[in-house]
Amino acid sequence: MSELHFARRIASEAGGLLKAGAFRSHAADSKQVENDLVTEYDKRSEKLLVDAIRSAFPGDRILAEEGGELAGATGSERRWLIDPLDGTVNFAHGLPFFVVSIGLEVAGVLELGVVQAPALGWSFWAERGQGAWMASRMEMGERRLYVSATRTLGKAVLATGFPYDRQTSPQNNLAEFVTIKQRAQAVRRVGAAALDLAMVAAGWMDGYWEMKLKPWDLAAGALLVGEAGGRITSWSGGAFAVDSGEAVATNGLFHDELLAALKDVRPLV
Repeated sequence: MSELHFARRIASEAGGLLKAGAFRSHAADSKQVENDLVTEYDKRSEKLLVDAIRSAFPGDRILAEEGGELAGATGSERRWLIDPLDGTVNFAHGLPFFVVSIGLEVAGVLELGVVQAPALGWSFWAERGQGAWMASRMEMGERRLYVSATRTLGKAVLATGFPYDRQTSPQNNLAEFVTIKQRAQAVRRVGAAALDLAMVAAGWMDGYWEMKLKPWDLAAGALLVGEAGGRITSWSGGAFAVDSGEAVATNGLFHDELLAALKDVRPLV
């Protein structure tokens, strides 16, 4: 079984678990910050994914949202990055905008990514050099994804998010949001980074930026954007790194314009 086929299968299984809890509220515990939530569904989904990876690829490293860095072969170049429930706040309130996100990195290079949105009936996947794809319960078959053709920031619809410490940290993306909101056609707030990136890959969003993210938030979605013909970088325009915690992703046509706008940001007073 190929790694991609395996990842799509276990993402679907974890998605089925989450779908059973969709569209209703759930009790949630706070982690280090009060609005950073975890539910029993996060834990159950992560256990399903981790157990499956350990069974199929016992020598691989795993980095998971709830469990952190999990045991694997010392020095292994293969690392699975998994978010068992990206969009926990949405899920806990009954909103359907949540996903399972699985990425595989080999020697520091993202090789595959899967983003499963079970309540929406969407499945996205990509393998390095093989394009980005999706399937939907509303469509027959699979279709290849391509980023949008929007050429300017002024006509772009963008997505973003805000860090959990936004109430106490001055690095909270609020000033950036105001600046970009004034220059773009629109900015949307979905609440799940992996889903934001998948929608850029699908051409539904023209771009996305965010800070203070984790590798499991970015891995799968970043590969989707790249394989769909988009561009993803750091905020400075440098090479994207999954462990950097930041990303700017677009269709590539107005990427430099978005980077310049982010550099123009002045603190809110």
